[in-house]
Amino acid sequence: MHITSWYPVIMTGDVAATVAFYAEHLDFRPLFTSDWYVHLQSAHDEAVNLGVLDGDHETIPERGRGRAGGMLLTLEVDDVDAVHARLVAAGLPILHSLRDEAFGQRHFITADPNGVLVDVVTPIPPTGEFVDQYDESALPTT
Repeated sequence: MHITSWYPVIMTGDVAATVAFYAEHLDFRPLFTSDWYVHLQSAHDEAVNLGVLDGDHETIPERGRGRAGGMLLTLEVDDVDAVHARLVAAGLPILHSLRDEAFGQRHFITADPNGVLVDVVTPIPPTGEFVDQYDESALPTT
């Protein structure tokens, strides 16, 4: 099987508010807009996509309908410090403070209007025992 695209779809009770969050704070733009589904794409990389879907829409099997939950959306960025400063200034909740992790990330966590956790990450070199857990090709170069 050759997968040509992959993206998460957040099921929500408020499509408009969810779209506004990702557009205003995380630089996504709508490519398709209806009242029940919006397809978003990063303004900086067309390979980065996200769907926002009314969780009660008829295209979803009844047993799968509902709201997003138990999900962590990770967005890798070039400058996590700049994004953190911008989102703090915008008044977004910071649920996990900006920090360096020994496993190779500088990151913080906020949440979208649905409570979906958004982990904003810049890779950094891992330290200690974590270095050996990486495939050499996956180690950050900076």
